[in-house]
Amino acid sequence: MTIKEKLSTELKEAMRNKDPIKRTVIRTLMSAIKNAEIDSQSELNDDGIILVFSKQAQQRKDSIEAYEKADRQDLVQNEKAELDFISQFLPEQMSENEIEKLVEKVINEVNANNPSDMGKVMGKLMPQVKGKADGKLVNSIVTSKLQGIT
Repeated sequence: MTIKEKLSTELKEAMRNKDPIKRTVIRTLMSAIKNAEIDSQSELNDDGIILVFSKQAQQRKDSIEAYEKADRQDLVQNEKAELDFISQFLPEQMSENEIEKLVEKVINEVNANNPSDMGKVMGKLMPQVKGKADGKLVNSIVTSKLQGIT
């Protein structure tokens, strides 16, 4: 079953169960998929859909952070519920230790020896962790490792 088919099934179930949060997030995801397909002028496969979902998940994380700063717990709970639903479609996230090991491996492969080599490291690293790790976390680990070399 493709992700689109699963979303359609989940939408029907959410409508039957009168679950407004799930229904809304599924419709938002379907809309985001459609917009991405229009932009790329082709139908997205499951990998492309996962990239769309990763962006949607990151938007929810950013919103949660902003709402927590504004002390809006009602909105935080709503965003967390949406993030939990989106997360079930995403690949399992890498642990911080796994990311650190991969960063060290890539640093050795590209012979990075100072913070100015950040672009080389990130260029080789990001395709390997795409959808599996938060870009901010990867960036901070690479930065700390490169600063520790000098």
